[in-house]
Amino acid sequence: MAKMTVEEIQQFLAEHFPQGLQYGEVESVFHLGAVMRLSPTDAHLRPGGTISGPVMMALADVAMYVALLGEIGPVPLAVTTNLNINFLQRPLPETDLLAEVKLLKLGKRLAVGEVTLSSEGQEMPVAHVTSTYSIPPRDQEES
Repeated sequence: MAKMTVEEIQQFLAEHFPQGLQYGEVESVFHLGAVMRLSPTDAHLRPGGTISGPVMMALADVAMYVALLGEIGPVPLAVTTNLNINFLQRPLPETDLLAEVKLLKLGKRLAVGEVTLSSEGQEMPVAHVTSTYSIPPRDQEES
Protein backbone atom coordinates (compact mmCIF):
# COMPACT_ATOMS: atom_id res chain seq x y z
CA MET A 1 0.00 0.00 0.00
CA ALA A 2 1.26 3.47 -0.88
CA LYS A 3 2.37 5.81 1.94
CA MET A 4 0.72 8.77 0.22
CA THR A 5 -2.58 8.93 -1.64
CA VAL A 6 -3.10 10.61 -5.01
CA GLU A 7 -4.71 13.57 -3.22
CA GLU A 8 -1.83 13.87 -0.71
CA ILE A 9 0.73 13.76 -3.51
CA GLN A 10 -1.13 16.40 -5.55
CA GLN A 11 -1.23 18.65 -2.48
CA PHE A 12 2.45 18.01 -1.72
CA LEU A 13 3.42 18.87 -5.30
CA ALA A 14 1.31 22.05 -5.21
CA GLU A 15 3.15 23.16 -2.06
CA HIS A 16 6.71 22.00 -2.78
CA PHE A 17 7.00 21.61 -6.56
CA PRO A 18 4.16 23.55 -8.23
CA GLN A 19 5.94 23.72 -11.60
CA GLY A 20 5.74 19.91 -11.72
CA LEU A 21 1.97 20.08 -12.05
CA GLN A 22 2.26 21.58 -15.55
CA TYR A 23 3.54 18.18 -16.68
CA GLY A 24 0.48 16.16 -15.85
CA GLU A 25 -1.96 14.92 -13.30
CA VAL A 26 -1.49 11.98 -10.97
CA GLU A 27 -3.91 9.23 -12.00
CA SER A 28 -2.91 6.51 -9.58
CA VAL A 29 -0.28 5.51 -7.05
CA PHE A 30 0.26 1.91 -6.06
CA HIS A 31 2.94 -0.35 -4.58
CA LEU A 32 6.18 0.42 -6.46
CA GLY A 33 4.45 2.43 -9.17
CA ALA A 34 2.32 5.28 -10.41
CA VAL A 35 0.52 6.56 -13.49
CA MET A 36 0.38 10.18 -14.64
CA ARG A 37 -1.56 11.75 -17.51
CA LEU A 38 -0.62 14.78 -19.58
CA SER A 39 -3.35 16.43 -21.62
CA PRO A 40 -1.17 18.42 -24.01
CA THR A 41 -1.72 22.11 -24.62
CA ASP A 42 -0.04 24.40 -27.14
CA ALA A 43 2.69 25.07 -24.55
CA HIS A 44 3.69 21.37 -24.69
CA LEU A 45 4.03 21.21 -28.48
CA ARG A 46 7.01 21.72 -30.75
CA PRO A 47 6.91 22.72 -34.41
CA GLY A 48 5.08 20.04 -36.34
CA GLY A 49 2.42 19.70 -33.63
CA THR A 50 3.97 16.92 -31.58
CA ILE A 51 4.71 16.87 -27.84
CA SER A 52 8.26 18.11 -27.35
CA GLY A 53 11.05 15.92 -26.03
CA PRO A 54 11.70 18.11 -22.98
CA VAL A 55 8.03 17.85 -22.01
CA MET A 56 8.13 14.06 -22.30
CA MET A 57 11.30 13.99 -20.18
CA ALA A 58 9.69 16.23 -17.56
CA LEU A 59 6.55 14.07 -17.43
CA ALA A 60 8.68 10.96 -16.92
CA ASP A 61 10.75 12.68 -14.20
CA VAL A 62 7.73 13.96 -12.28
CA ALA A 63 6.01 10.56 -12.61
CA MET A 64 9.10 8.85 -11.16
CA TYR A 65 9.07 11.34 -8.27
CA VAL A 66 5.37 10.61 -7.69
CA ALA A 67 5.99 6.84 -7.55
CA LEU A 68 8.85 7.43 -5.11
CA LEU A 69 6.71 9.68 -2.88
CA GLY A 70 4.09 6.97 -2.86
CA GLU A 71 6.64 4.61 -1.31
CA ILE A 72 8.71 6.83 1.02
CA GLY A 73 6.24 9.57 1.90
CA PRO A 74 6.75 13.34 1.65
CA VAL A 75 10.48 13.84 1.08
CA PRO A 76 11.06 17.15 -0.73
CA LEU A 77 14.82 16.70 -1.10
CA ALA A 78 14.70 13.45 -3.11
CA VAL A 79 16.30 14.41 -6.43
CA THR A 80 16.99 12.95 -9.86
CA THR A 81 20.58 11.79 -10.27
CA ASN A 82 20.16 10.21 -13.69
CA LEU A 83 17.55 10.09 -16.42
CA ASN A 84 17.92 8.33 -19.75
CA ILE A 85 15.24 8.48 -22.43
CA ASN A 86 14.81 6.61 -25.69
CA PHE A 87 12.30 8.21 -28.03
CA LEU A 88 10.63 5.36 -29.91
CA GLN A 89 7.94 7.00 -32.03
CA ARG A 90 6.01 10.23 -32.37
CA PRO A 91 3.14 10.64 -29.87
CA LEU A 92 -0.28 10.82 -31.47
CA PRO A 93 -1.43 14.41 -31.92
CA GLU A 94 -4.27 15.63 -29.69
CA THR A 95 -4.06 12.49 -27.54
CA ASP A 96 -3.25 12.34 -23.83
CA LEU A 97 0.18 11.03 -22.95
CA LEU A 98 0.38 8.45 -20.16
CA ALA A 99 3.43 7.81 -18.00
CA GLU A 100 3.48 4.43 -16.27
CA VAL A 101 6.19 4.04 -13.63
CA LYS A 102 7.60 0.87 -12.19
CA LEU A 103 10.18 1.16 -9.39
CA LEU A 104 12.81 -1.53 -9.93
CA LYS A 105 14.90 -0.88 -6.83
CA LEU A 106 14.06 1.03 -3.70
CA GLY A 107 16.93 1.29 -1.26
CA LYS A 108 17.68 3.61 1.64
CA ARG A 109 19.61 6.10 -0.52
CA LEU A 110 18.76 5.29 -4.16
CA ALA A 111 15.68 4.39 -6.16
CA VAL A 112 15.79 3.12 -9.74
CA GLY A 113 12.76 2.97 -11.97
CA GLU A 114 11.52 2.79 -15.50
CA VAL A 115 8.82 4.87 -17.11
CA THR A 116 6.88 3.93 -20.22
CA LEU A 117 5.32 6.85 -22.08
CA SER A 118 2.40 5.99 -24.35
CA SER A 119 -0.27 7.78 -26.31
CA GLU A 120 -3.57 6.87 -24.69
CA GLY A 121 -5.19 3.87 -26.36
CA GLN A 122 -2.00 2.78 -28.15
CA GLU A 123 -0.17 -0.42 -27.31
CA MET A 124 3.30 0.64 -28.46
CA PRO A 125 5.15 3.16 -26.28
CA VAL A 126 6.41 6.48 -27.58
CA ALA A 127 9.37 6.57 -25.18
CA HIS A 128 11.16 4.42 -22.62
CA VAL A 129 12.87 6.07 -19.66
CA THR A 130 15.16 4.81 -16.91
CA SER A 131 15.79 7.03 -13.93
CA THR A 132 17.64 7.08 -10.63
CA TYR A 133 16.68 9.20 -7.63
CA SER A 134 18.82 10.04 -4.63
CA ILE A 135 16.97 9.81 -1.31
CA PRO A 136 18.39 12.01 1.44
CA PRO A 137 19.21 10.54 4.84
CA ARG A 138 16.26 10.96 7.18
CA ASP A 139 18.13 13.54 9.30
CA GLN A 140 18.58 15.81 6.22
CA GLU A 141 14.93 15.82 5.11
CA GLU A 142 14.06 19.00 6.95
CA SER A 143 17.23 20.94 6.03
